[in-house]
Amino acid sequence: MTSTDITRAITDLLFTPGLDLAEALDRHFTPDYRQRTDGVWSDRAAFVQHMTRLRSLVRDGHIEVHDELRDGARYADRHTVTVTQHNGRTSSTEVYLFALMAPDGRFQSVEETTLLVTGHPDDGNLGSVK
Repeated sequence: MTSTDITRAITDLLFTPGLDLAEALDRHFTPDYRQRTDGVWSDRAAFVQHMTRLRSLVRDGHIEVHDELRDGARYADRHTVTVTQHNGRTSSTEVYLFALMAPDGRFQSVEETTLLVTGHPDDGNLGSVK
């Protein structure tokens, strides 16, 4: 299996509505996946709920990776996610992400910090994988 990255993961999760969410999740995240976003830990079940909610809100968008590093099982990047919601609001969120990759190339854990760059304050979590 080819190791995933944040561009492929977010594209499948948020910007490919025809792709089944369970398939997208299994493609990029391990069953024991956990994540900390802005200090709050989530397990895979909470992550699934968050992605389900985001899919209902997001019409389209894109990701721009500014920096990306790999060192064995370690992965880090800085990226900006820009999303447009069905209600017409657009927001951009900058994300600093550090991850541990499983031997099969999927994300096993992610720790990230987010910063809303443009958009409504309520849209701050739209660009994260929280």
